[in-house]
Amino acid sequence: MRAEDNVAIVANDGGLPEGTLLPAGVPGAGLVLREKVPQGHKVALVDIPEGAVVLRYAVPIGYALKPIPAGSWVHERLLQMPAARELEGLPIATVRPPEADPLTGYTFEGYRNKDGSVGTRNILAITTTVQCVAGVVAQAVARIKAELLPLYPNVDDVIGLEHSYGCGVAIDAPDAVIPIRTLKNISLNPNFGGEVMVVSLGCEKLQPSRLLPPGSFPIVDERGAEAGPETVCLQDDAHVGFMSMLDDILQTAKPHLERLNARKRETVPASELVVGVQCGGSDAFSGVTANPAVGFCADLLVRAGATIMFSENTEVRDAVEQLTSRAASSEVADAIIRELGWYDRYLDRGRVDRAANTTPGNKAGGLSNIAEKAMGSIIKSGSSAISHVLSPGDKLRRDQRGLVYAATPASDFICGTLQLAAGMNLHIFTTGRGTPYGLAECPVVKVATRTDLARRWHDLMDVNAGLIADGEATIEETGWAMFRLLLDVASGRRKTWAEHWKLHNALVLFNPAPVT
Repeated sequence: MRAEDNVAIVANDGGLPEGTLLPAGVPGAGLVLREKVPQGHKVALVDIPEGAVVLRYAVPIGYALKPIPAGSWVHERLLQMPAARELEGLPIATVRPPEADPLTGYTFEGYRNKDGSVGTRNILAITTTVQCVAGVVAQAVARIKAELLPLYPNVDDVIGLEHSYGCGVAIDAPDAVIPIRTLKNISLNPNFGGEVMVVSLGCEKLQPSRLLPPGSFPIVDERGAEAGPETVCLQDDAHVGFMSMLDDILQTAKPHLERLNARKRETVPASELVVGVQCGGSDAFSGVTANPAVGFCADLLVRAGATIMFSENTEVRDAVEQLTSRAASSEVADAIIRELGWYDRYLDRGRVDRAANTTPGNKAGGLSNIAEKAMGSIIKSGSSAISHVLSPGDKLRRDQRGLVYAATPASDFICGTLQLAAGMNLHIFTTGRGTPYGLAECPVVKVATRTDLARRWHDLMDVNAGLIADGEATIEETGWAMFRLLLDVASGRRKTWAEHWKLHNALVLFNPAPVT
């Protein structure tokens, strides 16, 4: 990846056998492999003495636990992981990205909301206050799809915002604000058109008035007065039997569907995109193909005036100096340090550390530890200055544009949930090992890091970034193709494979507060 590196990865499908002579024109030319090396795994380009640093991306990803001869397979059992960088003495706002010309004239067809935000889909979302109502809401959603949606052709979908929060939790604990504001802000996602509808049980700790209190959301009635969320409470005396609950939910949904159905797509500038980026099932190619292409696309989005969010605390923690140095101001750098410091303390309370992040699949794909994984993960943020930082569950303001660090755990589902709360209207997800991840609330563009994965999962992957490693495409070409694909998907001209198959994962609220 860099001239200073003393390891390189094998790009060949199936890896390379023992005895392979590395040909001219590749790193380590003239070396003979001492053992079979799987695809994506590292080869020592020089003799690495015991205790010596192993460099990839010109960054220490470990220290040799014993001598590693040139041509050897370098895997996690041979490496001691570096200690995490302290959150003190970091470079602060020292990097100024080169000025790039604005990208003008790029548009998409979106749904303009009353608060000025823009949706890429036109969805009725039914908010739930507690897990207890999930089964009833699921039945109601099925009936709405079968009986009502055919009458409202401009409405893309109806979904229940199911979660496991709401009762049996320390609702007044300091950190309870995180799951509560997350669910509130998801209810206001641009793809839902400002139509807030709530189903409550009645006895839960998270009452509708606490979830969506007066003054907390920009919804007005026909007279211009603030309109609270319409709520169906299952424990109301008016409900006699299960079917009456379902009928009440369907009747309450009708005016929301009518208003959503009256909306039309209109041409809006690309600056109205709010794109979340994330990786899952990562491998050693993530930082070579897919994530660099996403990073190039991220720079294009910033130049177009759009907002792009990257996240995953434990997957950027080892690149903290890259974050703070790219901060647009010292205040932004301080906010990055604050969020990563909070997460360090959160992990300490749970008696786990960042080493737990790297999964068996990551390691099978060639990633030895979180230090190496972080270097490949951070690349998807591109090269722009980091303009803003969001705490978990916070919502972007209209004036917060550009590259944003939205602090979230690295779990795919929690990260996606929190990015939805921030106001994401389009999602990019890169994967090397493969995952059928999707979101019902937002289109998810899936990017494969390897051609082998894109070929095998041909009806699940939207972009094959593996062509970069194959020498058939460049990072820049792939990034531009991705940018244009995003505009098509945002406009409804293209559906992602996850949308086609209706694949979606459950929302998972980040709840650091204790359970009672």
